[in-house]
Amino acid sequence: MKILVTGTDGYLGCLLAPTLVAEGHEVVGVDTGFYRNGWLYDGLGSIPQTISKDMRLLTEDDFEGVDAVVAMAELSNDPTGDLVGEITYDINHGGSVHVAKTAKAAGVERFVYMSSCSVYGVAEGIVDENSPINPQTAYAKCKALTEADLWQLADDDFHPVALRNATAFGASPRQRFDIVLNNLAGLAWVEKVIAMNSDGTPWRPMVHALDIAKAIRTVLDAPLDKVHSTYYNVGSFDNNYTVREIAETVADEFPGCQLSFGPPSADNRSYKVAFDRIEDALGFTCDWNLAMGAKQLHAVFETIPLDAETFYGRGHTRLKQIEHLLNTGQIDKELFWKQVATV
Repeated sequence: MKILVTGTDGYLGCLLAPTLVAEGHEVVGVDTGFYRNGWLYDGLGSIPQTISKDMRLLTEDDFEGVDAVVAMAELSNDPTGDLVGEITYDINHGGSVHVAKTAKAAGVERFVYMSSCSVYGVAEGIVDENSPINPQTAYAKCKALTEADLWQLADDDFHPVALRNATAFGASPRQRFDIVLNNLAGLAWVEKVIAMNSDGTPWRPMVHALDIAKAIRTVLDAPLDKVHSTYYNVGSFDNNYTVREIAETVADEFPGCQLSFGPPSADNRSYKVAFDRIEDALGFTCDWNLAMGAKQLHAVFETIPLDAETFYGRGHTRLKQIEHLLNTGQIDKELFWKQVATV
């Protein structure tokens, strides 16, 4: 199968692409290159051909001979969305739908969209794919809007599926330290202190980055009737944790780390998620739990070794990197690259 993956230079994409190549697929990567300097360690397998291009500018020619698309490239967290405002919708909603429409026009059959459990927002009890969604942020609202538009595009020749991933964690060559477990592990290593500014009571579903890659491969291999216009939560019920439990798991992995908590947070997002559908329909199960992920990160930090400059640097924090590119005039206000004078 020839597979085009957007976001191959990102935290998840750089892990996924080599696994697809290892399984014998022909992989073409697409990435605009915002985060290419965020290299933490050499851990990649076969790196696929990569098109350096903003996904909003893709044309039908870019999808020639492609059988499936994995759409991963978007602005990837709430603080970045707050920074750029309405441009979040232009990229995360408009850009992703553009990729889908262009892929369909080019004759692509399968389309795998990286959605998020964040669409559930604030929820009582346990939510599943049949639960109402309640997105709280621009990032989550764009996920919901894109899902709805994908179902409008679906027909006998175009089969979109949305993977509502839990919050990712774990090591990646293009590491992110702006997601909860990875950030806490970095603090535990660099500062030996985790000072939470909340009481840690909200629930978060968690999933290792390699399990997300596994889920993508699972839906790519699945019969079309199992993935046509379907949502799948990606994660494991056992990997639902309170933020307090996430912090405690990290502190247990890093001896000597001091852990403290604060008052209840104004951020009321909390949701506990069921993952039965993907297990029952496709036989998918996760290989990683939170403690294993913390141990993996600890081993990486020891090997590098991780220092404070790297941990706090812009290369591994999406907001800092976008701010840098804007402030230095390398990208314009719509987040397209500009020509930078060299003389």
